[in-house]
Amino acid sequence: MKIVVVGDTLVSADYMEEQAKRLFPGIDKEIVKFDWEVTTKKEFQKIIFDLEKNGSRARPLSEPIMKELERAEIFLGHFAPLSEETLDNAKQLKLIATCRGGVEHIDVEAATKRNIPVVHVIRNAEPVAEFTLGLILNECRNITRSHEAIKKGLWLKAFPNSTFSTVLLEKKIGLLGLGAIGKLVAKKMSNLGIQVIAHDPYITKEQLEQEGIPIDLVSLTELFQEADIVSLHIRLTDETEKLVNLKLLSLMKPSSYLINTARAGILDEDAIIKVLQEKKIAGAALDVFWQEPLPEDHPLLKLENVTLTSHIAGDTIDAIPKAPKLLVNEMIAFLDHGKTDMVVNYNRINWRGWMP
Repeated sequence: MKIVVVGDTLVSADYMEEQAKRLFPGIDKEIVKFDWEVTTKKEFQKIIFDLEKNGSRARPLSEPIMKELERAEIFLGHFAPLSEETLDNAKQLKLIATCRGGVEHIDVEAATKRNIPVVHVIRNAEPVAEFTLGLILNECRNITRSHEAIKKGLWLKAFPNSTFSTVLLEKKIGLLGLGAIGKLVAKKMSNLGIQVIAHDPYITKEQLEQEGIPIDLVSLTELFQEADIVSLHIRLTDETEKLVNLKLLSLMKPSSYLINTARAGILDEDAIIKVLQEKKIAGAALDVFWQEPLPEDHPLLKLENVTLTSHIAGDTIDAIPKAPKLLVNEMIAFLDHGKTDMVVNYNRINWRGWMP
């Protein structure tokens, strides 16, 4: 069996190779490893943004990688892109795995047409869930605003949202999406005694109860109408792009907040700017943006009712480097035990199992 692993600036190809050896014990494996786009972290952030915005064709793979893919049966990567043209070249490929949650760098439709499962892993679910909680507390209680004011010599007691300021126990949290991160946020909020509602058409209340998540599922409209804090946790797809538009934002209460630690593209940029400028909601906290870094003249930078962070929700010292281990765990769970929740296209392929 031939496995191609491709590391990059953030994830070591050596560690990925080490973890790949755990697959199919007792079976001879040829593992070929590459480093792709190894550069400074600052430069690599530009590559990441390019892939997340423009997809699998935004960046090429090198000729040596393309050559090895011709006979590969398994591909393990991080941000290395797999376009339809690349998959045309990899005619023996039977499994694609990426050690991150987003799959914008992989042409999932092309993989699905070729009946190839695409396995991913939510490597930073815990960091992002914690950060989401931090943003909620920060935005509702004006922590950053007070800090910045003190640094400027001001001792502020009143803020744009002061008339709405109260403890989280008095608020209802609404989660759009109950994947790995959304579920963690739900558990953390529930453990704090905070009421949580959610919208996710791909999960049932019975499934949530089995996982010990006692929350109510509501429609998309009800979520934005009822929640005091709406937090976004869905993947960016053709169906979800600009899903959170002016119509939905207009349903929110004047005292409500919007939190986004997912993908900027699921939120309509013009719409969120408009509701914040017109103070239709109490505020927002955003960790992801439509252009990164934000341009100096961006309208959000002029607003007092928004907290902005530089796409750092998932950044911890261990989440990304250790992702290959988590990924191989998920691959083994899928191949050996039939666990499918980390296979992004499982419901659209005809998978009958595979052993080399």
